[in-house]
Amino acid sequence: MTVSSRSSARQGGITQGGDRQGGAAPRGSAKAAAGVAALAAIGPATWGTTYVTTTELLPPDRPLLAAALRALPAGLILLALTRRLPRGDWWWKAAVLGLLNFGAFFPLLFFGAYHLPGGVASTISAVMPLLVAGFGIGVLKVRPTRRTLLAGLVGLVGVALLVLRGSAAVDAAGIAAMLTATTLMALAVVLSKRWGRPEGVSLLALTGWQLTAGGLVLAPIALTAEGLPDHFTGANVAGYAYLGIIGTALAYALWFRGIERLPASSVSFLGLTNPVVATLAGLLFLGQTLTLWQLAGLLLVVASVLLGQNLRRTRRA
Repeated sequence: MTVSSRSSARQGGITQGGDRQGGAAPRGSAKAAAGVAALAAIGPATWGTTYVTTTELLPPDRPLLAAALRALPAGLILLALTRRLPRGDWWWKAAVLGLLNFGAFFPLLFFGAYHLPGGVASTISAVMPLLVAGFGIGVLKVRPTRRTLLAGLVGLVGVALLVLRGSAAVDAAGIAAMLTATTLMALAVVLSKRWGRPEGVSLLALTGWQLTAGGLVLAPIALTAEGLPDHFTGANVAGYAYLGIIGTALAYALWFRGIERLPASSVSFLGLTNPVVATLAGLLFLGQTLTLWQLAGLLLVVASVLLGQNLRRTRRA
């Protein structure tokens, strides 16, 4: 994205295809947008494995420690690789985004993972497109289309079917944590779209700034509140390494790339690949089953993702 296009994004002028309003969509832009969307979807698809990884590989009852060890090491590695620090107002912008995406989001995410079945926990994120649409009105000055709202409602119905009709016990605190986490992430998507990326700064560097900022907030809290386990098993190390390298550093770099190049509404629907993968992981690795109502909810979530991608229409946000 060029400097001028990032400026347009900050003014709320980015359209559905990523072009400035009033300009013709370049030939092949829909195909390119589909490619960007496919790569961006790898991020939330990877996050869908967080729940099974947490329950099967990580030490029990340490959500803050899991969040800190997922964020801080990955952030420091990216800082070492890119050798680039924020400048000017990007010190506080990176801190804000780091808090929303990681410092506050991760603990809530892991709390939900410890207290809810994976499919239920991740599928709550289906409310994110509606939240992004609401935040987008105020921050980006972009009104959601009827298609976006319809797709968001379809996803919300899918959530209701999975959560309210599921046979698994539903923990109220876990639900509240996941809803709060989803709200924070929706706000982060909109602010990332609003602020863009500093000229000459790579996505890996920007990702490293945010991970480090969030990790620095999490680490002292985790050590004080939970401490370290008596020992780390090989499974624990493998779980933390997978979440930090694949599920965080790589996944978030692809996710931020999608935010930069796609409309916020389209990106928010890609996040719904998370519950699909989480549910499949629960079926394959945890022996979970689906009721007919839950299966219907899962299908509605998939339909919501597809309906929310409107890559050929380039004139509306």
